[in-house]
Amino acid sequence: MKRREAGRTRGCTLYLVRHAIAAERSDEWPDDSKRPLTHKGRARMREVVRGLVALGVEIDVVVTSPLVRAEQTAQIVVAGLTPKPILATLDALAPGHSPAAVAKALEAHSGASAIALVGHEPGMGELAAWLIGAHTAIPFKKGGVARIDVATLPPHGSGQLVWVGTPRMLRR
Repeated sequence: MKRREAGRTRGCTLYLVRHAIAAERSDEWPDDSKRPLTHKGRARMREVVRGLVALGVEIDVVVTSPLVRAEQTAQIVVAGLTPKPILATLDALAPGHSPAAVAKALEAHSGASAIALVGHEPGMGELAAWLIGAHTAIPFKKGGVARIDVATLPPHGSGQLVWVGTPRMLRR
């Protein structure tokens, strides 16, 4: 049996991850979906993943928004974990989709015990709130991660927020 982070009992653990620091919107990146991570963003995200490893986090599947900055963040997460998670893309994690759409799409991964979702703000904060039944979005810094345990997939808004890690906390 795989080793799991302390405190894990049943259901599914979701790790919500906001993409790392990306290039600023500018004339250089007229298509927002193509903005890549910066060198600093990639380096800091690798440190965040080392922090996750130090916490004993293991992930079965990393599901990412199709936008370049999220895909690059997801690739860093996959590369830093052992065993290597499966990488999948989910259009519902792109900006403008509802938390309910993301939750419904997670049914495709119902066999997984730990899933990382890589996306954007304000969507990640809204998804976190929806998952735990809160009325206010949970703010995510770039590279921030939250752990939410849910009893079933798709989740139905009764998840438990276990922790929220800022990038600075996870890098240390």
